[in-house]
Amino acid sequence: MATYNLKVFKYGSPILRKIMPVLEEKPEELDSLVAEMFDLMAEEEGIGLSANQVGKKLRFFTADFSLQDPSLKKRVFINPEIVEREGETQAEEGCLSLPGINVKVKRADRIKVNFRDKNFEKHTEEFQGMVSRIIQHETDHLNGKFMTDRISPLKRHLVDSKLKELARNTKEELKNR
Repeated sequence: MATYNLKVFKYGSPILRKIMPVLEEKPEELDSLVAEMFDLMAEEEGIGLSANQVGKKLRFFTADFSLQDPSLKKRVFINPEIVEREGETQAEEGCLSLPGINVKVKRADRIKVNFRDKNFEKHTEEFQGMVSRIIQHETDHLNGKFMTDRISPLKRHLVDSKLKELARNTKEELKNR
C-alpha cells in the first residue's frame, strides 16, 4: 500500500485552478489514495474532498454522505458529469481549501450525474438537497472553481481580504518547500 501523507492544498495553490483530466482507466493507486483521502477528510472534519485538493491530477472526489444522513454512506465519484440541474437553493458552504471562509452559495436543488464508482463501473444517479450541493461543490473543484467564484461581486468583496491572505500564506509556504 502506498503512503501519501496527504495534506489539503489551500487557496492559491496552482493545481486548484486547473481542470482535472478525465480518467480513461482506473488508476492503480486509487484504492489506497481513496482510503487516505477519507482519513484526511475525517481528520479535517470535511464532508467531501477532491483529488486536486490533495495535489493529485486526477478527476475524482470522495464524499462521506453519512455525515448528512446516517442511512447514506461514503462514496467515490470518478469523472463526475452533471447532466441535469433542477430547482435552486441557497445555503452556507465551507471548504477545506478555504479555511475560515463560509459563504452562502446558490446551487441546483436536484441534479443528475454520470460518473464511475471506485470499481470504475458507470452510474447515472439523481441526488438532491445537501448531497446534491456536496457533489456540485466537489465537481467545481475538479473544474478549477471555488465556491467563492459562485457568489456576487459584493459578497466576494467581503471575503476578498481573507482570500488574499490565504493566497499570500500559500505562496510563502510553496516558496519555503
